[in-house]
Amino acid sequence: MRPAPALRELQAQASVHAVRTAVGDPAWLVTGHEEVRRLLDDDRLGRAHREPERASRAGESALFGGPLGNFDTEQADHRRMRSLLQPHFSPRRMRALRARVETLTANLLNELAAGGPPADLHAALAVPLPIAVICELLGVPYEDRAQFRALTQAAADITDRARSEWGLAELFDYGMQLVARKRAEGRLGDDQDPDVISRLVATEGVSDGESAAMGMFLLFAGHETTVVAIGTGALWLLANPEQWERLVNEPSRIDAVVEEILRAPMLGGNGIPRYARTDLEIADVQVRAGDLVLLDTGAANHDPSVYVEPDRFDILRPPVPHLTFGHGARYCIGAPLARIELQVVFAQLAARFPTLKLACEAKDLSFNLNVLTGGLTALPVTW
Repeated sequence: MRPAPALRELQAQASVHAVRTAVGDPAWLVTGHEEVRRLLDDDRLGRAHREPERASRAGESALFGGPLGNFDTEQADHRRMRSLLQPHFSPRRMRALRARVETLTANLLNELAAGGPPADLHAALAVPLPIAVICELLGVPYEDRAQFRALTQAAADITDRARSEWGLAELFDYGMQLVARKRAEGRLGDDQDPDVISRLVATEGVSDGESAAMGMFLLFAGHETTVVAIGTGALWLLANPEQWERLVNEPSRIDAVVEEILRAPMLGGNGIPRYARTDLEIADVQVRAGDLVLLDTGAANHDPSVYVEPDRFDILRPPVPHLTFGHGARYCIGAPLARIELQVVFAQLAARFPTLKLACEAKDLSFNLNVLTGGLTALPVTW
C-alpha cells in the first residue's frame, strides 16, 4: 500500500501538475495538503460542467468518471440534499446507533471465534458489519444484501462504463422499489425513530425519486468505503505487529488508531474530480473554466511538509487533521458513523483476539483495482 514512486516525484516538484487521466483526457492533479484542503471548500470548483459532453473524464465510472448534476443549480441542489440528510446523522442518532454497532460486532466476532483459525477477516467482519449497520440505519432489508452489493460493485466499476451505468441504474430502480414498499406499508410516521428512507419518503416536498436517489447514495457510500477501511486498517495493524501490540496493550489509544487508519491507506495517485466553474489560479498555475481538477486527498494525507515520515504507519503520530472525509461544505456526512464503526471494530478485535496475525505474507494479498473504492479481496488471519 505504498504510494507510486512517480507520484512521490511529482509531489516533491510542485503541488499542481498537468496530467492525463486513465482515459487520456487532460486534467490538473493537485497533491499538496494545503492546496487540496483549500480547494475542497472552494465554490469555484464543482461536480457539474456547463458542457458535460465535452468535459474531460477522470475514468469510466458512472459515479466519479465525469460531470454530475446541473451546472446552474448544483450548489443549491447540494445544500438542499445536505439539509435533508444531516438530521439523520445527528450526534443523538449516532450515539444511539453505537450500541447497535457494538452488538453486531460482538456477534460477528463470536462467529469468528467459533469457526476457529484460520479465517478470512474480510468475509467474516469487514464486509458483513458495514452492510448490517447501513441496512438498519436506512431501513434496507438485510436479506437483500447479495443483490445490492452486486449492484454497488457494478456501479463502482472504473474500467467498464457500460457496466457502471447499468449498476447505477439498477441500484436506483432497487431504491424506487424500496420507496414504494415503504409507502405500501403505511407506517412512515408511526415509528418513534424510523429509518432514514422512511423519514425521507414522509418528508413534504421530497419526491420518491429523490428519496430513492439519496437512499441509494447512502447505501453505496455507507458500506463500500467502510468495508475497505476495516480491511486496510486491519492490514496496516497486522503488517506492523508492534503497532497491533500497542493497541492491544493500550486500548485507550483507539481514537488515534482510527485516525491513522483513515490517513494511511494509499495505493497510487488518483483524486476527487472537480470542474472549474470559472478561471482560477492554483499555486501559481492558471486553470481555465471547465478544466478537470483532481484533488488527491491520498497524496495530501502523505504530504511530507505536514506529516513526519508520511509513508510510515504510526498510531503515535501527533494529531494533524487528515482529508479522508474531505473538508468544508462537502465534508462527508457519514464520517461520524464511519468513525464509530472503526472504533468499535478495532477496540473489540484487539480485546477478543490479542494474538491475531496475518496468515500469509502481506505481499501475497490482492486488491480489487477495478472498482472505485478498491480494497482487499481477502484477508487471511490466524490467532
